[in-house]
Amino acid sequence: MTKKVLIVGEVRDGELRNVSLEAIAAGKTVADGGEVVGVLLGENVNPLVNSLLHYGADRVVAVNHADLKSYTTDAYQQALLQVIESENPDGLILGHTALGKDVSPRLAMKLNAGLISDAVAIEKDGEEIVFTRPIYSGKAFEKKKVKEGIVFATIRPNNIPSLEKDETRTGEITYLTVELKDLRTVIKDVVRKATGGVDLSEAKVIVAGGRGVKNKEGFKSLQDLADVLGGAIGASRGACDADYCDYSLQIGQTGKVVTPDLYFAIGISGAIQHLAGMSNSKVIVAINKDPEAPIFEVADYGIVGDLFEVVPILTEELKSALNVKINV
Repeated sequence: MTKKVLIVGEVRDGELRNVSLEAIAAGKTVADGGEVVGVLLGENVNPLVNSLLHYGADRVVAVNHADLKSYTTDAYQQALLQVIESENPDGLILGHTALGKDVSPRLAMKLNAGLISDAVAIEKDGEEIVFTRPIYSGKAFEKKKVKEGIVFATIRPNNIPSLEKDETRTGEITYLTVELKDLRTVIKDVVRKATGGVDLSEAKVIVAGGRGVKNKEGFKSLQDLADVLGGAIGASRGACDADYCDYSLQIGQTGKVVTPDLYFAIGISGAIQHLAGMSNSKVIVAINKDPEAPIFEVADYGIVGDLFEVVPILTEELKSALNVKINV
């Protein structure tokens, strides 16, 4: 049976988030030879439609509306429901981001559909599609299948590789007009706290600090290391509670869940709440002066030592090896 799968592209600051491209790859698996349709919502998403086609979408539905410039729950929910009604898909996939986590349960309720959230892998089992998702703060994994109705899932960023870009790919582009009524939320202005140039949830490299960093100035050496590797800065809840950095950097059970290729845990003891947010990172490097710190139990590489001595040396060695210059 030919399937049609909608993937919702997420736009931030006029650019597509990487998870949108990963969702296309996920959609290809779910569609199983059927049609993957990209959906873009925003004030003017027209310049981005070809990117979805280049990364594997067969067709794109673009929805332009002034009230979709910034995300609000009611506007996006209304717009997506109208797209779903127009397309009547067999599957729907979003990123497991702040946007996806907010709007997907509401859509599932409206569609009377089950929702598989935070999938980290998708595979075929005969004629069925199997989703793998973490449970118990990442200590175990469960497999889910959709027995009937629309296949509806959110995928965790940095887990399902996107397809290779092919700029020769083309496809039909549909411009859908939606009606947004009785909006209860209006965004007047957006003020963002600076967290560096790399999106933490999609970063391939993360340098995270804990209470061992001791103060705000202690994060400066971590930023230098992150700059050398083109990575993002993160933090444990302890560091955030101590006001060493902003809560937008928090990684853990009550913060962001990340799965980078390389994760530095610096001055982080390894409390279970923090491990829940980063234990599925592909490679973990721990730097801590306490050889008994729990973080070493999950680390692939560990350095026992004073972070204020180790991090600058490591940064200089990497700078030399990678031939990177840092602006001071």
